Amino acid sequence: MAVLRDPLTPVLGAKSAKALAESLKIETVGDLLRHYPRRYAERGELTDIAGLELGEHATVMARVESVSKRTMRARRGSILEVTITDGYRKLTCAFFNQAWRANELKPGKTGLFAGKVNAFRRTLQLQNPEYELIDENAGMSTVDEFAGKIIPVYPAAAGMPSWSIGRCVQQVLDVLDREDEPMPPELLARRGLSDLFDALHNIHRPASWESLEFARERLKWDEAMAVQLIFAQRRYSAVSRPAPACPPKAGGILEAFDGRLPFELTAGQREVGAKIAADLAVEHPMNRLLQGEVGSGKTVVALRAMLQVVDSGRQAALLAPTEVLAAQHARSLREMLGELGQAGELGGAENATKLTLLTGSMPAKERRQALLDAASGAAGIVVGTHALIQDTVSFADLGFVVVDEQHRFGVEQRDALRSRGRDFTSPHVLVMTATPIPRTVAMTVYGDLETSSLREMPVGRSPISTTVVPVAEKPAWLDRVWQRIVEEVGKGHQAYVVCPRIGDEPAKNQGDQRPALAVLEVAPELEAGPLSGLRVGVLHGRLPSDEKDAVMRAFADAKLDVLVATTVIEVGVNVPNATAMVIMDAERFGVSQLHQLRGRVGRGDVPGICLLVTEALDGTATRERLAAVESTTDGFELSRLDLELRREGDILGAAQSGKRSGLKLLSLLRDEELIADAREVAQAIVAEDPALGTHLGLAHMVSEVVDADRAEYLEKT
Repeated sequence: MAVLRDPLTPVLGAKSAKALAESLKIETVGDLLRHYPRRYAERGELTDIAGLELGEHATVMARVESVSKRTMRARRGSILEVTITDGYRKLTCAFFNQAWRANELKPGKTGLFAGKVNAFRRTLQLQNPEYELIDENAGMSTVDEFAGKIIPVYPAAAGMPSWSIGRCVQQVLDVLDREDEPMPPELLARRGLSDLFDALHNIHRPASWESLEFARERLKWDEAMAVQLIFAQRRYSAVSRPAPACPPKAGGILEAFDGRLPFELTAGQREVGAKIAADLAVEHPMNRLLQGEVGSGKTVVALRAMLQVVDSGRQAALLAPTEVLAAQHARSLREMLGELGQAGELGGAENATKLTLLTGSMPAKERRQALLDAASGAAGIVVGTHALIQDTVSFADLGFVVVDEQHRFGVEQRDALRSRGRDFTSPHVLVMTATPIPRTVAMTVYGDLETSSLREMPVGRSPISTTVVPVAEKPAWLDRVWQRIVEEVGKGHQAYVVCPRIGDEPAKNQGDQRPALAVLEVAPELEAGPLSGLRVGVLHGRLPSDEKDAVMRAFADAKLDVLVATTVIEVGVNVPNATAMVIMDAERFGVSQLHQLRGRVGRGDVPGICLLVTEALDGTATRERLAAVESTTDGFELSRLDLELRREGDILGAAQSGKRSGLKLLSLLRDEELIADAREVAQAIVAEDPALGTHLGLAHMVSEVVDADRAEYLEKT
């Protein structure tokens, strides 16, 4: 018999165990049984071909529609082309020098086809796919695991197709021992949940759709509880390290700042500001997420909070993801503060503070002074990049940290911030993002953060129209893109061209995809070609700091017409005269990133345009994502669309940790009640048993559902 923590080799044999480990990183019985089917096919029903992704390893149940053979011109041999269909869309399977397969793959035959999705002549294709035909007439399949009505289709890899995984799963289920149930019995009874043993059997070998749904509900609880237990432990440990209390002070710099504001705060800014002020006034460490559209006034809210901390005699730090953004923040904060930010300078106000910028590439003399300002306490506000949290940087009394665009930082960098308070205190933390997040995502990804939102649309912002430019299908459209940029510049406006890569690094092929377009390659081509005569500048993250500042100043002063850049301009860059943006290889950016990027245009009184240039083919999931960006400029709506289009697990996925996701069944949109309930249950368990010492089953479940690297990542987020 086998239990979940056992290695697979004794159960499956060395060959199968090695194949699973190498292709899918599946190493234990638990890993395999938590590798749930991606979908299920029903005998006699075909699966949907729409939504396939280029480069993915897909498995579809389809019917052979036609078979043809042709001779290859470039080399000897033949190609057998088999067209399969789901009844609506078609997919081509190409077999090289395997004409004999025509004897098996006859029109009308149904089977599972598995392979890597490629593009050939602008249509989707599987090259040399593996397949398993199903003999419907005989009443049973060619393999035992397809004998049931419901056929599981697993996330697969080259050399390990879905049906091979299915055979391995069956072998494991045959010897699986019934272990102690990890979930509290009162929870199972209250929610009417299946036990784990039955749930694992029914998720892989469901006798009916009802038994499958019953299994899903239980296994969703495992995922929700695993994540929420980690957060509950983290919240528990955070309380043990107090933050410095920074209550509001009458007659201080905050009051003076409010008195000189040239505009009235919005209702949302006042409401969120009051919550933050109350959080800062007590010793319980504030951990708050502030989300809002570009231009919704997050920076003013954060600055007012920083001034409250300065009034208490402590320091505040603002951490930005790039040097360009850090410098931009420093400039805008200085402008807002005026004489209140000029302590020690001629013309500075009596109760002024000092604002210091500290980045990694500053000249030595300026850097030494900035370090001294932070260490001595002369600077009440310190703005910088991750250089702020290096060991060489010390603060006199850091009470508050604002992290802008948290998703752009590594987990270790964020973790280092928490230990920077004086006398074993932990600074209050405010995380800001211009990428709106649905409540359930915030509750799952930012589990220990209170969430506040600024929902007012930015004042004075002009509309932005977004258009997908499908150059694989309509190559002539690219010429029109550059004509459009010339027209905008002719009206006295400016434009951005964004590329995924810098171009000073070796180009990497991503499978069958060509290397991503690069700034240093595209800029000279545009200057010599369609944008000749325009003033074109280049901006990327590896330029020296002074060059970056010079380029941005030149663009801001309208001394450049077009800025060809990487995503270094994604956040914080404000040039109201820029009205157009072209995003090259748009399919290589995420939905949220595309939304952020286009927020750089339409910031003045002229409508903006954003052109998403892509080679992604119609009908793919990638094109669906681009169409979502095209369809709305409402970031909160887009965040929900993004979540619907992405695999749910990606929310905790490799974007930040590089490891596989722990969420496979839990829907962050549809399971809000379950997630909230799991949070309450987890908090109650951790309050009584912080280390889960008397809940070993739950502790093991956490490690199975959320692997060690994922747990470490979540603890540091």
